Formats: sequence, structure tokens, C-alpha cells
Amino acid sequence: MDFQLFALVMLFLACMEQSLATCVVDSFTVKEDFDAKRYAGKWYALQKKDPEGLFLDDNISAEYTVGDDGAMVASSRGRVTLFGFWVVCADMAAQYSVPNPSTPGKMFMDYQGLASYLSSGGDNYWVIDTDYDHYAITYACRTLKEDGSCEDGYALVFSRNPRGLPPAIQRIVRQKQEEICMAGQFKPVLQSGTCSVFHIHLNKQMKRGSRLT
Repeated sequence: MDFQLFALVMLFLACMEQSLATCVVDSFTVKEDFDAKRYAGKWYALQKKDPEGLFLDDNISAEYTVGDDGAMVASSRGRVTLFGFWVVCADMAAQYSVPNPSTPGKMFMDYQGLASYLSSGGDNYWVIDTDYDHYAITYACRTLKEDGSCEDGYALVFSRNPRGLPPAIQRIVRQKQEEICMAGQFKPVLQSGTCSVFHIHLNKQMKRGSRLT
């Protein structure tokens, strides 16, 4: 009986060690031969795992463009709650660099909030996987633990279609969420069009009491 208990304990410890090893951030794989030009265009966030602190709530979208020099930039928008009660549509801008050209899917993102109350800074921006036409899953770890796993990180599941992803692709996304040790940590992102350019224009017109033509 004692031997059986010992064997179970050793098996549990071995499983824990393997789990920790697979959660080392440097072991995560990203999209091989990532092509920024194919990635460019409009993406809508369908799921997210938030980092600590302020983060966009919902209606998150991003438009990526690639310049003649190959550098990628983005303009993004989403609804955010400030000071615990003030809900606004926020605009962000970002520029991306590739520290190691042999791994183009691992980028560094410099971002700026396009208003004084929004933060600016820099994060890793890893494209874990994408098929360019339907889905993408991105990842960033802000703080590492001593064992190499992530202390504070975030991830987004993007779609070209704000209405969702087909079941076959949802299965791929769930697998990738497991691979970055974030299974079960994602929550859905509302896409109601609240922060679309047309919606904002409509609200302004209604507040002015004018008629749309």
C-alpha cells in the first residue's frame, strides 16, 4: 500500500513537472514564416484573456497595414471603462518591430493611446497561429515567473468576421489556447458595432438633433 501511494505521488510530481515545462513562455511556438502582408487588414476580437490593470472591454477591432519598407503598423479601437464608471470608445495606434528576423511571428509592439487618459508602452506581440483568412490568436507576456512561465500576460482571438468562427476553426483555437497555458481563461468579446465609425457618427448626429441624409 505504501509503495502504491509512493508511486502515485511520483506520478503526480512527474505530471506537474511536465506541465510546468510546457508552460515556459520561451517554449511556445508561433506562426511559422509569418507573412505580415497576408495578415494585414481588419480583424475583430472574439475572445480575450485580460492582463492585470486597464484593458479594452469589448467592440475591439484592429486594422493592420504594411508599409513599403515591410514595417507593420496598426490602428485599433475598443470600448474601455475608465475610473470605474466612464465608458468610452478608445483609439490606439501601434508600431511593430521584429527583433529576430528568423522568427517574424515574434514581434515587439510599441503602442500609444490617442487620448491623454490612455496609456502608452510596449509589449511582446506574438502571432501564435493564423490562417490569414479567418482567424488569428495573439499572445503577450508582460511579466515572467522565476520558472519561466507567465505571471501576467494576455491574449486575443481575432476573426475576419465579427459574427464568429466556424466549429472546425474553434477547435483549432481551443488547442492553441491550451498550448499557451490559457485554456479556460478566455472570455467572449462583444461585437455590437458600438465603436464603429458609422455608429459614432450616428450618435453625434442624434445628440445634435439633426437628421441623417
